Amino acid sequence: MKAWIRKSLKGIAIVLGAVAIAGALRYFTYTPYLIPLEGMENSLFRGDRILVNRWSYGLRTPAMSWLGYHRWLSKPVHRGDIVVFNNPADTRNQAIDQRDVFISRCAGTPGDTLWVDSLFSLISSEKNLTPDSKQLYTYPRSREQELNRLLKRHSITGNELMGQDTSRNVRSFSRYEYHMLKQSMTGNTWLQPLDGDSIEEPYALVVPGKSRVLQVHPWNRVLLMNTLVLHEGKQARIIGDTLYVDGRPTWHCTFTKDYYWMVSDNNLNLSDSRLFGFVPQDHLIGKESVVLFSKEPNTGWMDGYRWNRFFLQVK
Repeated sequence: MKAWIRKSLKGIAIVLGAVAIAGALRYFTYTPYLIPLEGMENSLFRGDRILVNRWSYGLRTPAMSWLGYHRWLSKPVHRGDIVVFNNPADTRNQAIDQRDVFISRCAGTPGDTLWVDSLFSLISSEKNLTPDSKQLYTYPRSREQELNRLLKRHSITGNELMGQDTSRNVRSFSRYEYHMLKQSMTGNTWLQPLDGDSIEEPYALVVPGKSRVLQVHPWNRVLLMNTLVLHEGKQARIIGDTLYVDGRPTWHCTFTKDYYWMVSDNNLNLSDSRLFGFVPQDHLIGKESVVLFSKEPNTGWMDGYRWNRFFLQVK
C-alpha cells in the first residue's frame, strides 16, 4: 500500500511539475496567440496562431496588479516590428495585463515625427505625399524678398526660381519645407500649390518619449489630453481651444513614459493608434516570432489548413 501511495504521489508531482514548467514557459518565454480578425492582412491572416517572444523588449512583470510594473533586460522597439500589446484604451480593467490583447505594426518610436492627415492616417508614399517629395508652389512676386528671408532662416537651399509670369513666381519645395515655411508666415499663407491640389497638408505628429517636451497643436491636443489622462495620471481637459492640465492652461506637455504609434497592415482596419492612441511601454507584451500554424475560419477539422504558413516567419 505504501509503495502504491509513493508511486501515486510521484506521479502527481510529475504532472504538477509539467504543468508548472508549461506555465513558466508560457508566461516567461513564449506565448501563443490566435489572430481573430483581418486587421493585419496581408501579413497575418485571421486564423493564424502565432508565437510571441516575451523577451523581445525585456520581460514584463507577471501579475502586474500585485507586483507592479517592471521590465527586465529592456530592449528598444524598432519601426516595422509586429508587436503584441494590451489595449491602451481599455478603462474597464485597472490591471494592464488583464486588458484585451491587440497586435499591430510599430510605425513610430519615442521622438519620431510622423506625417499624418486629419484622421491620423500615415501619409502614404503611394500618394506622392511623403515629406521629402517635391511639388511646385507659386507665390506673389512681391513676396520674393520675404521668401528669401524665410529660406535663409530655415536653411532651405536648392530652391532656385523655376519660372514666373507677370504676377507670380514658381519654386519647388518638399512638403516638409512647405510645412516649415507655412508655420513662419503671418496671416494668410501666400505660398500655394501650382496645380491647385486640394489634398490637405500633412500634420507633424511627434511620438512622446520619457522626459520629452511636446508642443500642443490644434490637431494633437485631444490625443495628448487622452494620453495624459489614461497613462500619465493627470487631470486634463479642453476648454475652448486650450488644453488645461491639472487646472492650468498648457501649450507644452512633458511625459514620464515612452510611447509608440501602432498601425494596421490592412488600411481599412481602424483598430490601431488612430482609435486607441499612443501605446505606452508598460503595455507591450512582446514581438511576433513565428506563425505556428494557420487555418481558414469556419472550416472543418480536416480541411482549411494553410500549410504554406506553418512555421512561417512574418516580416
